[in-house]
Amino acid sequence: MAAAQLQTGRGKGTMSDWAPIAKEYDPLKAGSIDGTDEEPHDRAIWRAMLARYVPNKGVTGDPHLTLFVARLNLQTTEEKLKEVFSRYGDIRKIRLVRDLVTGFSKGYAFIEYKEERALVKAHRDANRLVIDQHEIFVDFELERTLKGWIPRRLGGGFGGKKESGQLRFGGRDRPFRKPINLPNMKSDFYGEGSAEKRNWSREGSRDWRTRDRDHDRSRDKRWPERERSWTWGESERDSKEERSRGRERKDRDRKDRDRDRSRERDTKKQRDDDKHR
Repeated sequence: MAAAQLQTGRGKGTMSDWAPIAKEYDPLKAGSIDGTDEEPHDRAIWRAMLARYVPNKGVTGDPHLTLFVARLNLQTTEEKLKEVFSRYGDIRKIRLVRDLVTGFSKGYAFIEYKEERALVKAHRDANRLVIDQHEIFVDFELERTLKGWIPRRLGGGFGGKKESGQLRFGGRDRPFRKPINLPNMKSDFYGEGSAEKRNWSREGSRDWRTRDRDHDRSRDKRWPERERSWTWGESERDSKEERSRGRERKDRDRKDRDRDRSRERDTKKQRDDDKHR
């Protein structure tokens, strides 16, 4: 019981420490929508708090040049990933995680780039890209870069589905929401105050919003060079809008055709009436 109380005490902290993206993984905070919970609300959080996870020492490569790519179509191959992600820069290695027994894909992969510039560009532009009819999720690797990381299978992780009852906040997919009682403070995440220069250390995590901001100034200049191919598809929202516009055009064309046919019938009828007079 004492150990549990000690673990619970980790989540208290001061409101001035609040940030929308977790800089250190705390299972108690990750289970809270605004990162301020003081008591676990599901058993998985307790399991994560008591876990002693050690990153896989067999994984090689530079974690600070590696992307985590999830929600892949189970039919997507390493060749397809290379085809898509090599657009952003030179790739050193792709590791598509497979089941040890069946050899089938588990739906996620790790992609290591040779340069940081390519890593940041892919992180910014490839998230929510559609590959093989699946909208993918892209983030930096967290297992070896985020202090205190606990994977999903042990009750930790980020994101999750509502149906599971185990949503986790503080990541790119589901940032912490601003607490109601949060003092009126400056937050770069929400575009308030001056931009603060942050150096991301190899000992800690990287704020993806801050990193992306450093590259926004030259974004317009680079735009023609990074047009997305329709082969890989646009986001679901763009696809829906395009389909909606297509349906509207078809409806207008059909109405025009019906109107023309109606006029032709009226004209023909008028001519027939004139002949019989």
